[in-house]
Amino acid sequence: MSAALSLEALRLGYEGPGGLHTVVEDFSLALDAGDIGCLLGPSGCGKSTVLRAIAGFEPVRAGRIRLGGVTLSSPEVHLPPERRRVGMMFQEYALFPHLDAARNVAFGLRRLPHAEQHRRVAKMLALVGLPDAGERHPHQLSGGQQQRIALARALAPEPALLLLDEPFSNLDGATRERLTTEVREILKAAGQTAVLVTHNEAEARAMADRVGVMHEGRLTDWGGSRRG
Repeated sequence: MSAALSLEALRLGYEGPGGLHTVVEDFSLALDAGDIGCLLGPSGCGKSTVLRAIAGFEPVRAGRIRLGGVTLSSPEVHLPPERRRVGMMFQEYALFPHLDAARNVAFGLRRLPHAEQHRRVAKMLALVGLPDAGERHPHQLSGGQQQRIALARALAPEPALLLLDEPFSNLDGATRERLTTEVREILKAAGQTAVLVTHNEAEARAMADRVGVMHEGRLTDWGGSRRG
């Protein structure tokens, strides 16, 4: 089976007074469709930079990013973020406080007919275990429930790839542990290919099919395969 996501010898960095400051160097990995990959490492190791490059928010200085066989980024190619079919979920759930849960989930579906929007929203709310929460506003939801609504919103447009940037870091330990398992089950039920970044090893091992350890902008391992 060919990889859904392929990163090939990436170099990422930014221009400074002295030229290019390299943040990520010679970075390669492949992730199969339906698998959850995790980049594990401390703050400053480059894991969020990789995520931003996949999403289209960082230029690729060398190498290539491919998704479903299509080149998203290289030194010669840069597909805009809105054309990548890549969803993102951050540690700040960024739910719109003036919208109820259903309208938050529907936010990325505005181009669909209303009947299709309602169908997708109902399906996503059921998928995340909150089928009756559609009329509740974010302030009426617990932190864990807000996180699940944010996940439903990210999944609603059916992205080819979902990126999760430290999504559990704002939660207490018990809620984080419970939701790590729940989110994995939700992603697996949806058949969703995903990449998570975290500094929490237990979270990485519980959530991911493959775990990549990052150190100073390089991938030192890409293993820990699990299934189910």
